[in-house]
Amino acid sequence: MALAAQLGMHVADRPVSRVQGGSVSECYRWESVAGPLFVKVAEAGKLACLEAEAIGLEELRAADAVRVPGVLAFGASGARAYLVLEWLDLQPSSAFAEELLGERLARQHRISAPEFGWQRDNMIGATPQLNPGTGDWVSFFREQRLAYQLELARSIGYTDRLQQRGARLLERMDGLFTAHRPAPALLHGDLWGGNWGVDPHGAPVIFDPAVYFGDREADLAMTRLFGGFGPSFHAAYHDTWPLAQGSETRAVLYNLYHVLNHLNLFGAGYLKQAESMIDRLLAELG
Repeated sequence: MALAAQLGMHVADRPVSRVQGGSVSECYRWESVAGPLFVKVAEAGKLACLEAEAIGLEELRAADAVRVPGVLAFGASGARAYLVLEWLDLQPSSAFAEELLGERLARQHRISAPEFGWQRDNMIGATPQLNPGTGDWVSFFREQRLAYQLELARSIGYTDRLQQRGARLLERMDGLFTAHRPAPALLHGDLWGGNWGVDPHGAPVIFDPAVYFGDREADLAMTRLFGGFGPSFHAAYHDTWPLAQGSETRAVLYNLYHVLNHLNLFGAGYLKQAESMIDRLLAELG
């Protein structure tokens, strides 16, 4: 069996149960002689996606800030690709864990790089995320995030007002950065409430990343998009490293990326929200 051979230990022939997680893969609890494993399984053509996730987790682990699941193995066997992670028995959240997450995420964001982007492309959910090294943040976010998502939307039939207003925002978004020059920060990249938990010792854990180096405000913006992060988290982050003036408006811009991605993945229920966010940003720009 491929898992047993790569891990060098006995692994059960079949998973114990399927568990929630992953938009590219199926997730399972798999028993081994060393205890349970968290295994993601996808078609073999998705191996690069699982490999990028593994490398992203290792990059976050090396930051020595917020805990991530340990990467045990990844590879392909026949028609299937797999990623094997440390199994964590996640506990209910607490104000203490949220406070730790805020402090440790601020520490993670202190990890920088020469350019925005990352060593390779990866995924944001089931959508490719492009990460070419770029020296200018506004250019990177315009072209590799918003313009890319708008073009995907055009290709599946979302034209007219979304594209017209979106194009105007792309032309004018520099005006949101007249006094803001972020340094590249190590981002989780997909930090919604379903991608963090609490380990048995009460420490926060983050997982399912879409890692790249970007404006740290982009991670913080997403924590407010779908909920799942309480006041203890936000207060602790702010106390550790306050955000710059104008961050609330930039948060709308950064979350537009995720709302457009949801539009492209899940359909027209997100169209009005995307258009409303663009209208708000254009109104800010005058």
